[in-house]
Amino acid sequence: FEAAAREGWRARWFEIIFRHDPGAPRRFDLLLIAAIIISVVVVILDSEADLHERWGYWFYLAEWGFTLLFTAEYLVRLAVVKRPLRYATSFYGVIDLLSILPTYLSLLLPGSQALLVVRVLRILRIFRVLKLMEYTEAGGVLVGALYRSRRKILVFLVAVLTIAVIFGAALYVIEGPESGFTSIPIGMYWAIGTMATVGYGDITPVSPIGRFVASLLILIGYGIIAVPTGIYTAELAMGLRERRRDGCPGCKLAEHDTDADYCRRCGTALPER
Repeated sequence: FEAAAREGWRARWFEIIFRHDPGAPRRFDLLLIAAIIISVVVVILDSEADLHERWGYWFYLAEWGFTLLFTAEYLVRLAVVKRPLRYATSFYGVIDLLSILPTYLSLLLPGSQALLVVRVLRILRIFRVLKLMEYTEAGGVLVGALYRSRRKILVFLVAVLTIAVIFGAALYVIEGPESGFTSIPIGMYWAIGTMATVGYGDITPVSPIGRFVASLLILIGYGIIAVPTGIYTAELAMGLRERRRDGCPGCKLAEHDTDADYCRRCGTALPER
């Protein structure tokens, strides 16, 4: 992101908020992370009935205090960046907005403040704050593999949904409402839990035919549960093999993207292949 101004308070606050250099920017980031952690702890503690009864008022004040703090921070970020809409629609911008909305929604929808735990996602900033680029890039490899395998996983999910519909309808016909299968969606819920080998036990077939069908579904579940893992692993291995192995002449960093012309750390031009 670019600063909205080159001089004045907007330029100064842009450096503090969006940069991660030693000094004021680093202190701001560390204080922000501390506030995020404390605010999430407050939300978690407030969900305990005993603590809520004793300290509910103070938890309520703390939640609003953190919300107003994060709201001011969010507005300042929009004010100092050159393209506010671009930041607002970015990953961190959306997370920042989601971290303050639940408190305001609680005025209309009581109980929605529990969604404030989404603030824990803001701790992802620690990877940028501490300059842990290796971890960020490793996460990029994982996300890239998941994105490349999206179509195969989508086909797999459609197949699983089809099986769930068929077996859910079958158990609805075989067992009926007497055994808890009051509708086809309830049967689908049972089928998905059975295929995933979860088996909550809240709904179970009792007839011999129903148990036989359930046994078949369990075997099918064992057969297909490893499919998405295999698809993702294959894409991940392919992505790792595609990385360049030649090192940077400047900083000696190895393993760059196949289409990279410059080092991702120091910007030195990479050797031509």
